Amino acid sequence: MTNTPLGILLKEVQECRHCEAHLPLGPRPVVQAESSARLLIIGQAPGTRVHETGIPWNDPSGDRLRDWLQMGKARFYDPAQVAIMPMGFCYPGRGSSGDLPPRPECAPKWHAAIKSHLPNVELTLLIGDYAQRYYLEGKPKTLTETVKANANWSPDFIALPHPSPRNNLWLRKNPWFDAEILPMLRKRIDQLFL
Repeated sequence: MTNTPLGILLKEVQECRHCEAHLPLGPRPVVQAESSARLLIIGQAPGTRVHETGIPWNDPSGDRLRDWLQMGKARFYDPAQVAIMPMGFCYPGRGSSGDLPPRPECAPKWHAAIKSHLPNVELTLLIGDYAQRYYLEGKPKTLTETVKANANWSPDFIALPHPSPRNNLWLRKNPWFDAEILPMLRKRIDQLFL
């Protein structure tokens, strides 16, 4: 546990300007957490809509994620139940095939400190390859292999593909995700919030 109370730490995150020079829309860190949270969601980085609103997963990706979890917005956006901490806290800008990768400074700078204030987290969802590479030791080379190997990360982590509409093709090519992973995920979520 860090000596800084969680509320002050989150305020420091909100005021972070560490990589401001690299952010085309400027800094607007997006994070939610309270020490009572039982679920931690670690995604990639905010998109433009999330940057504009300051609300995590406030876009079509978030709609699909909540559907995967069978979770309403009231619970999803309750920091006392669900902590949300992306790999990059600010919108990183646009690249040739979508958004740029999350800024590499954020996770090493903030994750351990925030996680030290989340003693009640029983499950962490690692959404996308960036989060999985950072947190999963011995991760297979591809996202597909990593998601298929979810039993290896149990009970602490569940690896998921990004729920972006850009991944519709991946979802169509991998029907086992809907048939095997989503039921397992939903069962774990139900167990968390009984």
